[in-house]
Amino acid sequence: MPMDNSNFPFVWLDYADAPDHDHDEDFASFEENLKRGEPFVVLTDSAPSEDHEHSQEEKKRTSLWMKKHKAEMRKLVLAMIIVEPSAAKRLAFKAFGITFAKFWGYPMMLASSHDEAMAIARKLLSDHAGSTAS
Repeated sequence: MPMDNSNFPFVWLDYADAPDHDHDEDFASFEENLKRGEPFVVLTDSAPSEDHEHSQEEKKRTSLWMKKHKAEMRKLVLAMIIVEPSAAKRLAFKAFGITFAKFWGYPMMLASSHDEAMAIARKLLSDHAGSTAS
């Protein structure tokens, strides 16, 4: 499922490793949401695969993109929530969450269903709105 901006402030991201996956579209959609200047939550039900090896070009591009947008991402992206029904896989992802947060600048959270993910996202947005109103 590609990013869907219609549910803003919830952005769905697809980590598909398919050969026809358009990373340019991913970056453009992410930038579009950053330009809005409003906090949002990234949701996905296709978590990044540990066995997918990124090319040097992909790694370099991602790193340069991150440097350019790091401050905005730390300010506007409240979390990425991965929908993963398997308790074992959720547990395995917890260790990866520390590395993820250090690199991307926002936490990775786990949910067992879309409903749980949306509830977590709504709470994050509500808590954020409450903390900025104070």
